[in-house]
Amino acid sequence: MKRLEVVFLMDPLERIDIHKDTTYVMMREAALRQHNIYHMLPGDLYLDAGRVMGRISKVSFRDACQREGEKWFCMAEPEDVDLATMDVLFMREDPPFDMEYLYSTYLTGFIEREVLVVNSPRGIREANEKLYALNFPDVIPEYMVTSDSGRLKGFMKSVGGIMVVKPLDCCGGSGIFVVHDDDRNMNAVIETVTAHGTKQILAQRYIPEIRDGDKRLIVLHGEAIGAVLRVPSADEHRANIHVGAECVKTEVTARDHKIVSLLADRFAQDGIYFAGLDIIGGYVSEINVTSPTGVQEINSLDGVRLEEKVIDFIEERAPQYFSLR
Repeated sequence: MKRLEVVFLMDPLERIDIHKDTTYVMMREAALRQHNIYHMLPGDLYLDAGRVMGRISKVSFRDACQREGEKWFCMAEPEDVDLATMDVLFMREDPPFDMEYLYSTYLTGFIEREVLVVNSPRGIREANEKLYALNFPDVIPEYMVTSDSGRLKGFMKSVGGIMVVKPLDCCGGSGIFVVHDDDRNMNAVIETVTAHGTKQILAQRYIPEIRDGDKRLIVLHGEAIGAVLRVPSADEHRANIHVGAECVKTEVTARDHKIVSLLADRFAQDGIYFAGLDIIGGYVSEINVTSPTGVQEINSLDGVRLEEKVIDFIEERAPQYFSLR
């Protein structure tokens, strides 16, 4: 196997929690296989005379068991390289998906014929994490997208007097509310989330099974490879780990496989190789493609190493790009 040149376009390594972060275990697995690992920030990406350039730093790993306060990595001096000479580019910057992130997808799109980009810049642009699921009406709850408070109230009435409202540009549960028709805060919540009717939002039918947990299903190249159930705390409606949800062992069910089979062709078309589906009560509530997480939690609960499958995939796929250079 050719030693691959693998670049991770992501947030600063200093921010990484090595005990929870999915990107970390991908990087480490690639390094264990003797591939060359590089790091770059979004601001290190630029276009020069038709070449997509990156200011990248080679990453090496210190001993995994570091004392508190010590860094887990070493970085070489940065150098400017033509990214078309790399083999794999992982786009793993955390949301929010803003204009700077959008511009980075345009730039990396110029090298997509020569480099395996995970996920495809085209797919990332297409797959807004709140709206992309709406392409699959058979597996999602009832919904409405609007900025109009009257329409939102009408929708809430039509789905039983309770709904979930979500901003389209946030992540990690930020800005998500459960709204009841008898809640005195209802108007204030709607005004806040829609910025007084100036911002489109997603409203979904409330799924009571959220109390049992929100399943994060990891999908790799059209295949469900693992899942973890995130159970919200008693005083929360959000099942995000960082707000206190408990991670519970779960299975990939026949329903999960059916959902993935329905999504697989569109994922392949859009170049979405690695994704995280959020499934509540058998319905897809969101599809995460920018930097899906959950791998370490699944590894811990199931005694597996899902990152091995990810690196297997790039080792198999990347050589298809070599002949195009």
